[in-house]
Amino acid sequence: MVNQKLTHLRTEADDAVARAEEAEAKNKKFDQLLLEKDQEVASLQHRLSVLEEELDSAEKNGKETVEKSRSLDVKVEHLERQLLRVEQERDEWERKYEVIRRSIYPLLGSSCSIEAQEKYRASKAELDELVKSMESI
Repeated sequence: MVNQKLTHLRTEADDAVARAEEAEAKNKKFDQLLLEKDQEVASLQHRLSVLEEELDSAEKNGKETVEKSRSLDVKVEHLERQLLRVEQERDEWERKYEVIRRSIYPLLGSSCSIEAQEKYRASKAELDELVKSMESI
């Protein structure tokens, strides 16, 4: 009976050792899994930080682009007004030229004064120069 009891106790002890070893193996496995998950979390946090910085940079660039676009729109409007003013000025000069040409042209056919011919040539040269400068705009 004592032998049986001892055998039974040994069996129970062996079973307990086997269970303890199995529990230790599971514990090691879970510790390793926990370490991997901690590393994954750290990696994801770093990636999140990098993406947030990229987002901030993209938002800043977007705001700068919008500001530049608005500034360019203002410049374009200013240049369009300036062009309109210059075109109106050109039209006025062309009208003046026509008036002068009509008033001087009849004189050119007859014996007109040298002074009238000089005025005509000067006016024509001035208008031609103005037309060239307008075309370059």
